[in-house]
Amino acid sequence: MPVPKRIVVATDFSEHSDRALRYALDLAKTCEAQVFLVHVVETIQQCVTDYCISEETVRQIEEQSAHASREKMRKEVESLTRIRRVDITFDVRTGNPAEEILKEQEDKKADLIVVGSHGRSGFIMHITGSVADRVVHQARCPVLLVR
Repeated sequence: MPVPKRIVVATDFSEHSDRALRYALDLAKTCEAQVFLVHVVETIQQCVTDYCISEETVRQIEEQSAHASREKMRKEVESLTRIRRVDITFDVRTGNPAEEILKEQEDKKADLIVVGSHGRSGFIMHITGSVADRVVHQARCPVLLVR
């Protein structure tokens, strides 16, 4: 089995993604791999039925969310690198989460993606799918799904 050297870890700051991050960091330490932590600020839908918000308002909200996410990631990575002694860099992207996670994997030439599972099921999950499901089915490298 190939040993991963470049690992993309997706986070939405949930308990599930924190568990996936801890797993990835343990793996990275064992394999002496580099970790690329990525968070995706989902694109805001400008119009819903008859109500629309301005493009400027959408842009401002997305920028504020991205800024807050970058700050949270910076603090988390700072803390983790002190404790775990693993090479971690981070990125905050805006767009469709599954697509952006896959782009991050391509951009960083990662050989493994680690994502957390929300463990949801049922009708809504069946209709909408999940970010993890889309990443697993569309990735060009192995994906580790952590429950």
